[in-house]
Amino acid sequence: MLRRYLSYGLVFGLAVICFGSMAAQIQREIILEKANASLRSSIETFKEFLSLPNDAHIPEDLDPNIEWLITAFEAIDFTTRRLPTEGIDLLLAERSFPDAEKTVLIYLQIDGQPVDPTKWQQNSPYEPQLKRKENGSWVNVPWERLDQQPLDPELRIFARSASDAKGPVVAFLTALQIASSEQWQPNFNLKIIMDCEEELGSPNLPAAVEMFRDQLAADMLIILDGPRHISNLPTLTFGARGIATMRLTTYGPRVPQHSGHYGNYAPNPALRLSQLLASMKDDDGRVIIPGFYQGINLDSATLKILAQVPDREEVILRDLGIAKPDGVAPSYQEAIQYPSLNIRGMSSAWVGTKVRTIIPEAAVANLDIRTVKETDPQRLVDLVIDHITRQGYHICDGEPTEEERQNHAKLLSLHYEISYGAFRTGFNESVSLWLDRALTRVFNVTPIKIRTSGGSIPIAPFVQTLDIPAVTVPIVNRDNNQHSPNENIRLGNYLEGICTYLAFLTEPVN
Repeated sequence: MLRRYLSYGLVFGLAVICFGSMAAQIQREIILEKANASLRSSIETFKEFLSLPNDAHIPEDLDPNIEWLITAFEAIDFTTRRLPTEGIDLLLAERSFPDAEKTVLIYLQIDGQPVDPTKWQQNSPYEPQLKRKENGSWVNVPWERLDQQPLDPELRIFARSASDAKGPVVAFLTALQIASSEQWQPNFNLKIIMDCEEELGSPNLPAAVEMFRDQLAADMLIILDGPRHISNLPTLTFGARGIATMRLTTYGPRVPQHSGHYGNYAPNPALRLSQLLASMKDDDGRVIIPGFYQGINLDSATLKILAQVPDREEVILRDLGIAKPDGVAPSYQEAIQYPSLNIRGMSSAWVGTKVRTIIPEAAVANLDIRTVKETDPQRLVDLVIDHITRQGYHICDGEPTEEERQNHAKLLSLHYEISYGAFRTGFNESVSLWLDRALTRVFNVTPIKIRTSGGSIPIAPFVQTLDIPAVTVPIVNRDNNQHSPNENIRLGNYLEGICTYLAFLTEPVN
């Protein structure tokens, strides 16, 4: 009932607002009215922005996105500047307001994941489609459907970056445009930093934050990224895990060999790599490398905070299509308080219709290590490397030399990269209390508070270098297929996102 109230009663209808003081009641009504009135034009802007390819692996794709944003922000009296990095520029937009007491820094992500057009159920991932679900399948709906009243909050917009994260970008732009046209001036200055390499792990962000620390100086940071809680209720997230990545390559014969002639003789690097990876975890999915979970202590106060998140474990299992979770912790919220070690991809020889009867020459596995605030990323990487050497592997510097091939039975090369660390902000920090007040005022419910998200976002450089607290304000539906084909955003979430951003823009920061 509560979710239905938020989607239909709050956002799409204006007659059910009956809580709080009269002043707050009127303000909520105005926010909802203005958000509804702006929806159609906002979606046209959204479609235009979604049509710009934004794969950070193709740097020239991002320049049109940056220029589009410069035009959009300068149209509402923000000044903009490009902040050069060793890779793709960052974009900074800022605006000062009279009598501002604080400065709020906003983080937005501009780039998106690569696309495989053959896996998308539309002509192009960069041609947005409006769809609704019929008999378990998504079917196209004419855009004119948005002119009908009442609006259907279950309609979805499908395109790359619809939810991760151009939806939040344009919803925030819309909120800023509404505030500007209504002359709703916040009592804080705004700085908006836009990252064009997030999906690459933001490799140039830490150095850029250090270089431009004076330009980025602020009192607090808000991240407009990520999905809401699975219940789709208003959500605040107070931390995120960090991430490090590794690539492991094991070696067999110099070139692939006939499996009949050399089976039982030439060691298979795919089998060895599988055995090595399997030695890192037990059957319950727990990392068994000594010391991997060292430093994690979930005391009774922390467990109480985690228990307040209204997860339904049986629903999560059903949605994932699994019978039993890994045994790292007894619940989902507890599990993501620990570092994780994940195989994110493996490759060796050929499969499918191209399969061949050979012993491959090499096998490759890509890993990611999610870190938490209590863990040092370098220490975890070193633990994995130490484990590999204890399994008898000689670590090569790239392809093995002839001498290494002749003198070492087990050969492996590795490359690793630490992208950024974890962060976590307390529930009682001023930024946390301010956002809690803002969302409660507009949605008439206390937002769900999540201690740490399972995913990683490049926020630690800001927290550490600028010495400011950070909170994530997610708006998108969790079932959005981000990073995957057929990414989408639910129309109800998009409109509630505009309301969410208007909530904190109209809430005094003190």
